[in-house]
Amino acid sequence: MATKARLLVLALAVACADPFPVPPLDRVVGTWGGDNAGLIGSDSTAHVHIGCTFGETGGPILPDSLGRFDVAGLYNVDAYPVGPGTNHPARFSGVVSGGRLTLTVTLTDTTRTLGPVSLTYGVEPRMGPCPICRPRVRAPSRRS
Repeated sequence: MATKARLLVLALAVACADPFPVPPLDRVVGTWGGDNAGLIGSDSTAHVHIGCTFGETGGPILPDSLGRFDVAGLYNVDAYPVGPGTNHPARFSGVVSGGRLTLTVTLTDTTRTLGPVSLTYGVEPRMGPCPICRPRVRAPSRRS
């Protein structure tokens, strides 16, 4: 009987476990992906794609105690396939709950809104026909 009880406890633990890794709670870092959307966060900024558009926050995304955030940055809605386009001032807002993030980008000079989109921590963005930019990692300098 004890073996059956242990198996039941193990089965319940597996069934209740979140299948996605849990991100740090104090900031949005790492890769977050969804359908035609993605976010790559670091300690200093976040790079965001929604469809064939992209932008950068002006600082890190630091959620409040309820998981909400609102960060200023720049966003380009004319990026692909046309070319560089114009960077618009924007607000990146949303909420983080566990390994899920809901994001809306609002261009503050035109009031155009992109999203909300739903992203999952540790999931590669599925961008469709548009590429996702990867922030360049600088190689350590070699000093003699």
